Amino acid sequence: MMNLTHSQKPAEAKHGWLVIDAAGVPLGRLATQIATLLRGKHKPTYTPHVDGGDHVVVLNAEQVKLSGNKMKNMEFHYHTSWVGGLKTIIAGDELKGAHPERVIERAVTRMLPKDSPLARSMAGKLHIYKGSKHPHAAQNPITIQADQAGK
Repeated sequence: MMNLTHSQKPAEAKHGWLVIDAAGVPLGRLATQIATLLRGKHKPTYTPHVDGGDHVVVLNAEQVKLSGNKMKNMEFHYHTSWVGGLKTIIAGDELKGAHPERVIERAVTRMLPKDSPLARSMAGKLHIYKGSKHPHAAQNPITIQADQAGK
């Protein structure tokens, strides 16, 4: 009997455009849903070694919900590549600052495959915006509902 499992080729991958509103959605639930869409696991043609996911546009990044004391206690560390350049930023300060989209970006990219060309191509299809406007109207994105559980 023949093997009927389909293995998608990179040239066969079709990348759609999806819009998600992050207002009031818990960060972890939002990040897992976005990571699933970026990887393409929601499609029947999912193949682990092919970037078959969709472009995801996230709106209202500053209104994402952090439960418990995460606004005060969740820390992100990064290094400036200078001696003594270890920096720490609190998630609540970053959400209220100039770049609240970095909180969502950090959560999603850590759920994708680790540092590889495949992970970078998936992360490149993530578009996060501070307000409710985005410049991707020409791609005719489909608006989907974010998982509101835990609200």
